[in-house]
Amino acid sequence: MKNTRLLFSVLFFTLFINLFAANGSGNISLSSLRCEMMTNPQGIGITHPRLSWAIASSERGIVQTAYRIVVASSAQKLAAGGDLWDSGKIASSQSTFVPYAGAALSSNQTCFWKVKIYTSKGESDWSAPATFSTGLLSSKEWKGKWIGLDKSFAWDSANVKISRLSARYFRKEFALPKKIKHAYANIIGLGLYELYINGQRVGKQVLAPVPTNYSAGVKFNTFDVTTLLRNGSNAVGTILGNGRFFTMRQNFKPYKIRNWGMPRMLFQLDVEYTDGTRQLIVSDDSWKVTSDGPIRTNNEYDGEEYDATKEMPGWNKTGFNDKKWASAELVKAPEGKIEPQLTPNMQIMQMVKPVAVLRSKSGKYILDMGQNMAGWLRISVKGKKGDEVTLRFAESLDANGDVDVVNLRDARSKDKYKLSGKGIEVWQPHFTYHGFRYVEITGWPGIPVKENFEGLLIYDEMASASSFTSSATTLNQIYRNAWWGIASNYKGMPVDCPQRNERQPWLGDRGTGSYGESFLFDNYSVYTKWLDDIEQSQREDGSIPDVSPAYWNYYSDNVTWPSTFQFVADMIYRQYGDKSPIVAHYPSMKKWMQYMSNKYMKDYIMTKDSYGDWCMPPESPELIHAKDSTRLTDGQLIASAYYFYLCNLMAKFASLSGNDADIAYYNDLGEKIKTAFNGKFYNQDKGYYGNNTVSANLFPFYFGMVPADNKARVLDNLIKKITIDNKSHISTGLVGGQWIMRGLTETGNANLAYTIATQRDYPSWGYMIEKGATAIWELWNGDTANKWMNSQNHVMLLGDLLIWYYENLAGIKSAEPGFATVEMNPAFPKDLSYVNASYESVYGKIVSDWKKSGNEFTWNITVPANTKAIVHIPSSASNQIMESGKAALSADGVKYLHTENERAVFEISSGEYHFSVK
Repeated sequence: MKNTRLLFSVLFFTLFINLFAANGSGNISLSSLRCEMMTNPQGIGITHPRLSWAIASSERGIVQTAYRIVVASSAQKLAAGGDLWDSGKIASSQSTFVPYAGAALSSNQTCFWKVKIYTSKGESDWSAPATFSTGLLSSKEWKGKWIGLDKSFAWDSANVKISRLSARYFRKEFALPKKIKHAYANIIGLGLYELYINGQRVGKQVLAPVPTNYSAGVKFNTFDVTTLLRNGSNAVGTILGNGRFFTMRQNFKPYKIRNWGMPRMLFQLDVEYTDGTRQLIVSDDSWKVTSDGPIRTNNEYDGEEYDATKEMPGWNKTGFNDKKWASAELVKAPEGKIEPQLTPNMQIMQMVKPVAVLRSKSGKYILDMGQNMAGWLRISVKGKKGDEVTLRFAESLDANGDVDVVNLRDARSKDKYKLSGKGIEVWQPHFTYHGFRYVEITGWPGIPVKENFEGLLIYDEMASASSFTSSATTLNQIYRNAWWGIASNYKGMPVDCPQRNERQPWLGDRGTGSYGESFLFDNYSVYTKWLDDIEQSQREDGSIPDVSPAYWNYYSDNVTWPSTFQFVADMIYRQYGDKSPIVAHYPSMKKWMQYMSNKYMKDYIMTKDSYGDWCMPPESPELIHAKDSTRLTDGQLIASAYYFYLCNLMAKFASLSGNDADIAYYNDLGEKIKTAFNGKFYNQDKGYYGNNTVSANLFPFYFGMVPADNKARVLDNLIKKITIDNKSHISTGLVGGQWIMRGLTETGNANLAYTIATQRDYPSWGYMIEKGATAIWELWNGDTANKWMNSQNHVMLLGDLLIWYYENLAGIKSAEPGFATVEMNPAFPKDLSYVNASYESVYGKIVSDWKKSGNEFTWNITVPANTKAIVHIPSSASNQIMESGKAALSADGVKYLHTENERAVFEISSGEYHFSVK
C-alpha cells in the first residue's frame, strides 16, 4: 500500500520519532521528538504546537542549559535556516511542552522542525528533522455537506429491540487536471468509517473515529493522501458502519441508552497544485450510495455479517458502473461541534496465534486462542459459493466444552461470513470487535485447523511504556494479565469490559486505574481526550455522570465515580508533567464540587453515595455483592473521606491554574470536613472508624484525616482486620483497593502488602490465575458468582496494585512532575529477592534493577538525561556502599544527602549506576 499519514491538528497528540543525530561534544544525541498541539478554545482555530525532545546519552550529569528550535514550511527551507520560526538560543532546561512561538500556521500545513541543545557537557548537533501537521483550522473551511441515507432496507430491521443495519457504501469520481503538490483528505464518518482512494485503503486505523458524545462534539481525521492521487480520473469511496452513533439498542431502553440516528458523513479533499491553485472535492448529493453491499449488519455487541456473494469489485475505483446506486441524501448534521481528533485511532496492535482447535462433547469445533483478548479473527477459508461460516465468541467453556455465553447477556457476539466460492478467501470484519478467548466455529467447509485463523488484538495506538519482572512468579503473571486487560479495554476511551452488552466508559473503574496503567502504556492521549469527554457530559447544574461519554443516562451524583475527573488530571500532571488539563478543566471541576456540596453536604458530611465499596469480596461464593452489613463500608463515610481528599486536590489545582483565591476556601472546607468526619465516624472507645472495615479505616488514615493521637490505634485495627479477620487476603472492593497496597507499604507494612499480592487462594489476584484467568476478573469470585455480572476481562479490581509494583517495589516514582526528579525508595519485602523494571518517561528510560542474595545487595539504575534521582540504599553505613567498584561517597555523579530509616540517601545525576552493599 502506498504511504498515507494520519495528521493531528490539536491538543496533546504525542508523535514519537526515533532520531539518531550525529553526536556533538559530550557524546550527546537527541531522540523521541514529539509535538503536542493545542487548539484555540474559541473554535477549531489557531494551532499552538508544543514541542518536546529527549536527550540520549549514557554519560553522567547531562543537564540541558539551553536549546534552539527551528521550524520551516519545507525540508529544504529547514536546511536553509527555517522560514517559520527560529527561537534563537534560549537559556532553559525545559525539554518538554515547549510552546511554538513562530509565524501563524495555516490549514493542511506540514511543518518541519529540528532542535539542538546545549548541556553541562557540551552541545549536540542538530537533530534529524521531524514534522508536525495541521488539519482544517476553522469550521468555515468545511465546504462539504453531510450525506447519508436516513432509512433502512428490506434486509435491515432497524426498529426492534435489537436492531440490524447494513453498512453504507459511498463513492465519487473526479478529475485532477494538473500536477499535484499536496493533497489532504478530511473526514467525519459516523459512527465508523473506512476511506479508500483509487481502491487503496487510507491509513491503518480501524473502528475510526474515536467515540464521543455526538451531541457535544464529532471528531474528524485528516490524512496526507498525496501519493494516492494521480492526474486525470480518480475515485474516492467510503464505508460507514454503525458504531456508537446508531446503537442497535435504541428501542430496548430509550430512557437509558442514547442514539443519534442513521450513519452519516462529512468529507473534504483539498488538492493543491504545483502552480499554487487549489481544488476541493466535497461530500454532497452528487455522490452515489448503496446499502446493498457485502456488510449486511454490523455493531460491536452483536458482530458483523458479511456476504461475499454481494461484493462489488472495483466499487472504490474509477470506471465502476454505479447506475443502480442511489444518489446520496443530504442529511441533518449532528448536534455536536466539529472537532479535530486529539488522539491516534485504534489499530491492529498485535497478532495472536491460536493454541488449539478443540472438539466439544456436542461435536462442535472450538478455537482456543490461549489468551483472553479484544479484537477479531482473520480467517482463511475455501468452500462453495453460499457456504456460511459462523463464529461465536466467548470467554469460557461450559462443562461440555461448548462456549459459555451466559455472561454476555444479550450481546450476540457472532460474525458470519458467506463464501463467494472463489478460491481461498481471507476475511476479517470491519466494524465490530469481540472480547474472547474461545470461538465456536460452525458451517466450516471441511475440518478447521488453527492455521486457518489469526487473532488480531485491537486497541488505541500507543506505545508500551515499561517492563517488569521479579522473583515472584505470581506477581509476574498478574502483570501479564493486567497488560492484556488494560490493552483490551482501550477503545478510543477506557471501557469497563470488551465482551458483554455493556462496554461502557465507567469513571469509577479508572480513578487510580489510569495512574497504574500509565506505567504500562503511554496513555497520555487517551486520557486527555477522556477528560474532554467528561466535561462535555457535565450537565448545566454541574452534575457529572457515572459513564462518560454518557451513552447510558446515569447521573447518580455519586462522589467516588465523578472524582475520577480530578484523579485523571492529576495523573497526567504527575506522570507526564503537563498541567494543561488541570488548567483547562478547573472551572468544570469546581462547578461539580460546588454542585455536590450545595446539594448533598449536611454539617460538612457528604450524605450521597451510590455504589459503596463496589464489588468487595462477598461472604458467599455465589453472591455478586456482599449482604453482610459487617463487611459493608458506610457510603457517607466513603463519600465524605473522598470529598475531603478532593478538597486538598482542588487546592493544589487552584495553585497550578492561577486560581489562588480558591486555595484558602478548599483548605478551610477540608478542615471542617475532617472535624465533622472524626466527630461522626470515629469510635473513641474502640479506636476505629465506622464499623471497622478495612476501607473504613484505610481512607481516613491514608488521606491524613486521623488526629495524631489516634493514628496508632487506627493502624492497629486496620492491620488486625486484614491479618486476623481476613487472613492476610484482600478485603476491599473497587474503592478501597485504590489505596490499600500503598497505604500498607507506606505505614511500614510492605511484607503484608506483598503477602496480599501473592496469595493464590480466594480472594486474591493469584486465585484468578489458579482458576485459569489470563486477564483480570470483574469479581474476586468470578468462578462461582452469578454469571450475569461476571466479566473475565475487567481492570477495576487492580486498584493501586500496578502503582505499587513501580513505586513501592521497583522504586520508580515521580518526585517532580514528569519524573524530572525520580524518587527511588523500594520497600524490599523480605520474600522478594529481585525486581527488574523499566519505565519510559517523557525524559527517557528509567531502569531499576535490584537483587538481594544472602548478605549482598546490588542495584543497577539508569536515570535519563536532564533529570536526577533520590536513591535510598538499604544500609545505614554509607561508607560501605560501593558504586561501580568504588566508594559511593566519592563516585562521579553521586552526592550523599543523609541517612534515614536505616537507609543511606543519595542524589544521583543522569547516567547509569551500579550500587552494591555487603
